[in-house]
Amino acid sequence: MAQPIFFKSPPSSSLAEIAALTKAQLVDPERGALQIRGLASLDEAGPMHLAFFDNLKYADQLAATKAGACLVSPRFEAQVPKGTAVLRAAKPFQVFVELAREWHADALRPQSWFDTEGIAPSAIIDPTARLEDGVIVDPLVVIGPRVEIGSGTIIGAGAVIGADVKIGRDCNVGAKTTIQFALIGNNVLIHPGCNIGQDGYGFIFFGPAGHVKVPQTGRVVIQNNVEVGAASTIDRGSLRDTVIGEGTKIDNQVQIGHNVTIGRHCLLAAQIGLAGSLTIGDNVALGAKVGINNHLKIGDGAQVTAMSAVKDDIPANGRWGGHFAKPTRQWFREILAVERLVRDNEAKGKEQE
Repeated sequence: MAQPIFFKSPPSSSLAEIAALTKAQLVDPERGALQIRGLASLDEAGPMHLAFFDNLKYADQLAATKAGACLVSPRFEAQVPKGTAVLRAAKPFQVFVELAREWHADALRPQSWFDTEGIAPSAIIDPTARLEDGVIVDPLVVIGPRVEIGSGTIIGAGAVIGADVKIGRDCNVGAKTTIQFALIGNNVLIHPGCNIGQDGYGFIFFGPAGHVKVPQTGRVVIQNNVEVGAASTIDRGSLRDTVIGEGTKIDNQVQIGHNVTIGRHCLLAAQIGLAGSLTIGDNVALGAKVGINNHLKIGDGAQVTAMSAVKDDIPANGRWGGHFAKPTRQWFREILAVERLVRDNEAKGKEQE
């Protein structure tokens, strides 16, 4: 059985051409004719591959690499094996990514899984829905009344788009995603299995009649250039909208509660849980598995370490972490103090013995 590579092979390019394209400096111009036919990691690269190095953790891989060429900063170029051509760059990984985007543009956003052109015959589209020219609808999609979808958008197989939803241009809606009560901007990438616009978790708890459900009458608003990772959930607001700001990138399996406002260009890593009515500023970065309590404010530019539990507001540009989260320096001091106490107690115990 042949093993597909799924994406288009890049064009064969000489090192001289790559240096000109990336503005990297080919240290030995006599190697300029060497042909490079692909990109690879240091440990898997062969004579026809270009790799990069910018992390000391992989120094052993650099020393043993068989790559034809390597992007590397001046600081580390002396460590490149003699058989590997050096392309000098101040930021090797950034240059590597620029080249990868040039060569593998087809990998930057999903296409139709079924090479569909136009609307698949098995799709169910309400007659009042309006789809601009150039929309692709994969098999078994259901699109409800008065939905509007902009040109260049791809709706993946089995997705369900509820009544009155608006989706902008050049978007991707992943397979088996559900969207309701939502307004979505342009160039939004929603990966498979997401659920957007369902009820928020709103109840009056432990009343005489049990848990009384609070109507959730808000919307989800996703601004331009947002990416939402697979199997993430975004609840609609109860009174105000749940808003995801322009350029924000959300990883897989993230839960965003009702009434949450996330600013522009934020980064949310996998398995984050955001309780309701949070306000998160612009350019905030949250590590994987961070949990944030409801009704808090996270200031612009704040960063929270992975697996932290946040119960207090975080000021702008704050660096917090821990359980419960606190300023990182304070958290580290407390960890060191506890470790010192343990060592002292162990030493006292040995002396008493």
